[in-house]
Amino acid sequence: MKKKIIILPILYFLFSLVGLAQNKNLQSFNDDWYFTLSDQPEYALTTYSPKEWRKLDLPHDWSIELDFSEDLEGCTAFSPGGIGWYSKIFDTPIEDHQKCYIIFDGVYNNADFWINGMKIGNHPYGYAPIYYDLSHLLSPKGQENRFSVRVDHSRYADSRWYTGSGIYRNVEILVVDKMHIPVWGIFATTPKVEKESATVQLQIDIKNDYDKTSSAEVITEILNAKNEVVKTTSSKIELSAKAKGQIVQSLEVKNPALWDVDDPNLYKAKTIVKRGDEVLEERFTTFGFRTTVFDKDKGFFLNGKNIKIKGVCLHHDAGLVGTAVPKDVWRRRLQKLKDGGCNAIRSAHNPASDEFLDLCDEMGFLLQNEFYDEWDLPKDKRFNMHDKDVDYITRGHSEHFQVWAETDLKNVMRASRNHPSIFQWSIGNEIEWTYPGNRGATGIFKETNKDDKMDWTLWRTEIPPHTPEEVRAFWENFPEQTFTIGETAKILADWTKEMDTTRYITANCILPTSSFETGYTDVLDVVGFSYKPHKYDYFKETYPNKAMMGTENVPRYYEWKAVKERDFIPGLFLWTGVDYMGERRQHQWPLKVTNEGPLDLAGFERGSYYMFKALWRDDIPVITMYSQTAKKSIYKVDENGKVVEKKKGYWELAPRVWQDVNPHWNYEQGDETIVEVYSNCEEVELFQNGKSLGKQYLKDKEDYTYKWAVKYKKGKIVAKGKKDGKSTSTVLETAGEAYAIEITPDRSSMLANNTDVVHFVAQLVDKKGKPVKYSEDEVIFELEGEHRFLGTDCGDSRMITNFKNQSVATVNGKCLMVAQSTKKPTELKVTARTKDGKLISNQVIININQKNTIEQ
Repeated sequence: MKKKIIILPILYFLFSLVGLAQNKNLQSFNDDWYFTLSDQPEYALTTYSPKEWRKLDLPHDWSIELDFSEDLEGCTAFSPGGIGWYSKIFDTPIEDHQKCYIIFDGVYNNADFWINGMKIGNHPYGYAPIYYDLSHLLSPKGQENRFSVRVDHSRYADSRWYTGSGIYRNVEILVVDKMHIPVWGIFATTPKVEKESATVQLQIDIKNDYDKTSSAEVITEILNAKNEVVKTTSSKIELSAKAKGQIVQSLEVKNPALWDVDDPNLYKAKTIVKRGDEVLEERFTTFGFRTTVFDKDKGFFLNGKNIKIKGVCLHHDAGLVGTAVPKDVWRRRLQKLKDGGCNAIRSAHNPASDEFLDLCDEMGFLLQNEFYDEWDLPKDKRFNMHDKDVDYITRGHSEHFQVWAETDLKNVMRASRNHPSIFQWSIGNEIEWTYPGNRGATGIFKETNKDDKMDWTLWRTEIPPHTPEEVRAFWENFPEQTFTIGETAKILADWTKEMDTTRYITANCILPTSSFETGYTDVLDVVGFSYKPHKYDYFKETYPNKAMMGTENVPRYYEWKAVKERDFIPGLFLWTGVDYMGERRQHQWPLKVTNEGPLDLAGFERGSYYMFKALWRDDIPVITMYSQTAKKSIYKVDENGKVVEKKKGYWELAPRVWQDVNPHWNYEQGDETIVEVYSNCEEVELFQNGKSLGKQYLKDKEDYTYKWAVKYKKGKIVAKGKKDGKSTSTVLETAGEAYAIEITPDRSSMLANNTDVVHFVAQLVDKKGKPVKYSEDEVIFELEGEHRFLGTDCGDSRMITNFKNQSVATVNGKCLMVAQSTKKPTELKVTARTKDGKLISNQVIININQKNTIEQ
């Protein structure tokens, strides 16, 4: 593959107060909707009034509000779907010379759209944006309109993870002159980026919806991070009645500040459409200057610098808020991942929301935007391999793929292709399961046996069972199919290149021995591997001219070790960065969560988080300590007194779920324990109550883990480490009985903007204020003041209590409560107590005000 220079900007419409002020033609349409979880034919009629329905503001996910049930499906977290209606009454917002578009960033799913009793469209795919022109359908100026959306998620088990139900992403209206820039009508690229100067090129679509020829001047100003104008240009255009045109503007910026994962510098292009002295429209396009290169031998280069992609996969739910995720909830999660050394996100397995992409731009994450989890043929939602169960509730998007794939893919790209964070388009995830022949071609499975399970031992051998010649022979003798994976992959790749040639196309290949011989990988710029670290060398030797990387990987050291030792593997994406709901089996009730992430569902850190922080943060010394009884530990003391694995070589085959370890130092006197320390320090020394238990060196740790056998005594253990001449330490200390609750918020004030969020962490503490992490209780939160209660959680994957309860159990003595501001200024007062009333908390006061700035 030829090297590509990729410098990508971004077009996005911010949903914050600042963003709406900038793009004055774009307005939030989230507030004051009516909702009912029911279905009647008359709901769409103009004679029907929805005012008896529940009133709410979007985004909204109704599934997360309802109870979990063992009678439902584990693949979608034992949560219900159903059919719901949304309706909004509003005055006509346009004059005769104007246009009005409504834009939905995501509705899950099978949505019908109605305006004033007229059905104007249907959209089955729940992850792609869609818009409608309402101009000719609105009532005369000064009169009311009613927009309604029917959401049919009766096929509630149509995915392998929790999807949510409803209008779960933002809705906006765009009000413009009839001579205007259409929705998603600006595409910005940066064809030249050098230290001294860079060029941004804007392709600006213009539409004339007047009944006569119309002309306009299009002026673009480039603004830096200080909002200083650094370059200006203008163009004139004349269009005949109902015609479309395009203007291409190139602007040179001297000494550009580059967008980088460590310093995500952003610019804005302010595009003004004028007729004489009249300003018809202003549109802001935020972008960044950067270059990306994948070299098949040397790896990945960002702005000419060779870096490793330290990525995680993320599903689109966020625990207690379901899929209607406020921006601040994602911000908290992403900041923790950033602090842990993560620099890249894969949107598994569907396109990310615009707000999520905004955060990746602002915070400095590379983003692989993924289009689909299934193509022509369905996946089994209950077992994720061959399609075994054919029933109504599990039918997914494959039924709509032939009709909708091109529209949805191109809409996703139009809406998001200017985000500088996006560096790859992924056309599919583990698609091979769904096409006949791929299993049998590998030699690992029997093609005729749908119940044949994955042989994890064979999976991890260095050489696949079938050679390329055997795979080709298999396909030559395989019966002809209506759909083939290679042909569909080419169609998707061609559509992607039609929209954008500045980014790399990839896919997550679960059966690459077959995919390399079906034409699938031929259309990929970078081949992504799903759980194949042991086969990297084989694939490099067998297919030396292909760029390749890990796109789904177990969060264990051996995965990163395989990347670190190979220049030609530029990085990986851990499965997953944060726990997500769903992808469970029916017999696993009440386990509703896939609990394998470095961060749990509440966003609390696990041991694997600190392991990867030690692996990924080369810039600082990292050290974290856990403990466990010798009986429960994965380690033992051998005959020489050395701590070793109970199962030799376990670390090379360790599963996704992290071992059972404790973040405390509370055991029975004399208990034999194993202390684990995750650190990037060259040396670590452990002390128990001031006495050294010995010094160890990282160079001797093939599993990258320091470990000591320690006989428990009340007191403290301290691990002291050194890295690059810098010292660091961590402590575990015996805590007393729980005496009180300490609440800590992640901010001290919010804006009364209907969107800001504050996270409250409640921790049991002893009389001296030390965290009590060895005993549990049930905590009840009490809130006073205007707010929107979003829910509680503790990260317990088996907790089936509704997230909307103000009472929640603790895990490691800790739990989480999340609240959101409304439009009313207030003082939000928060306290907590245990269910029996014996433990009470401090009071936390959050100021919710209307100032332009707030304290963090």
